[in-house]
Amino acid sequence: MKAEITVLAGDGIGPEITEHALKVLKAIEKKYDHDFILNDALFGGIAIDETGDPFPEETKDLCKQSDAVLLGAVGGPKWSDPKAKTRPEKGLLDMRSDLGVYANLRQIKTYPQLIDNSPIENSRLEGIDILFVRELIGGIYFGDKERSDDYAKDVCEYSSFEIERIVKVAADLSIKRKNKLTSVDKANVMATSQLWRSVTTSLIESEYPSIEMEHLLVDAATMHLLSRPADFDVIVAENLFGDILTDEASMLTGSIGMIPSASLGDNNFGVYEPIHGSAPDIQGKGLANPCGMILSVAMMLKHSLQLVQESNEIENAVESVLNDGMFTADLSSDHHVSTDEMGTAILTKII
Repeated sequence: MKAEITVLAGDGIGPEITEHALKVLKAIEKKYDHDFILNDALFGGIAIDETGDPFPEETKDLCKQSDAVLLGAVGGPKWSDPKAKTRPEKGLLDMRSDLGVYANLRQIKTYPQLIDNSPIENSRLEGIDILFVRELIGGIYFGDKERSDDYAKDVCEYSSFEIERIVKVAADLSIKRKNKLTSVDKANVMATSQLWRSVTTSLIESEYPSIEMEHLLVDAATMHLLSRPADFDVIVAENLFGDILTDEASMLTGSIGMIPSASLGDNNFGVYEPIHGSAPDIQGKGLANPCGMILSVAMMLKHSLQLVQESNEIENAVESVLNDGMFTADLSSDHHVSTDEMGTAILTKII
């Protein structure tokens, strides 16, 4: 298979973890006789430094002509001044909107080897495999904004089309899993949530009658994610709620460094990145966990390139390394390996 992939290493630990993810991708390319064309581009803080724009036109053009995008991390203290003309995070919002990647997938999976790392009681953590489907380019993050010294306003808007589009993604994924879907809203208070619940209910009843459907208010969902996490399979939510819930759920895994994500648009195009930040405090120290980035490559192979066997091989390699007792600093305070050692160990399982 031939595919063109834009690589945005970004800031902080982004380049470190991207380096190991690309080694794994090239190993898959060689082993399965694929042809992956990799194009590096500027994005985030480093792009601001060099061009004044976190998402330069040249980068945008490369992304649009590619089959998928790999993103390391963006941001850091250097660009964190709230009064700055532009910040790296604006590049993320612009990219999501310009590329039309409206469906964010985050898989929260517990590994037996890491259960002791979670602050949640161990008995609640067995068998967790939750797939979050978050609407990514609508809602309050993209609504009209207004601010003065003593007043501020953020507008949350959703159309039936936007809701149907994301719920269909969640429902199609649910059918491939356990046929169970939870929709999260705040329909007892918010008009957008009332529309969300109405559209979701109608769509599932008419087009997906086999799916077991559950509606949860977002405040209840935050509690149930901690009290009965293994009961969930696919969870769909609007932008703000999905953002908060996935960060909460990351604590179930024992480390945010293990979690990949996919942001999908039409025609299988997607942006793939770990959900952790740029972690500037550990940049260059060999402490970063490359697993989230490597597993993001696995998601790219599965969702954008339909290379399921290759994706499964990467996932199995990561799990095998954990079984061997190899952990980065975020996974073990007693004995840990470096970023390079972890990446090399995973690579060795594939070559």
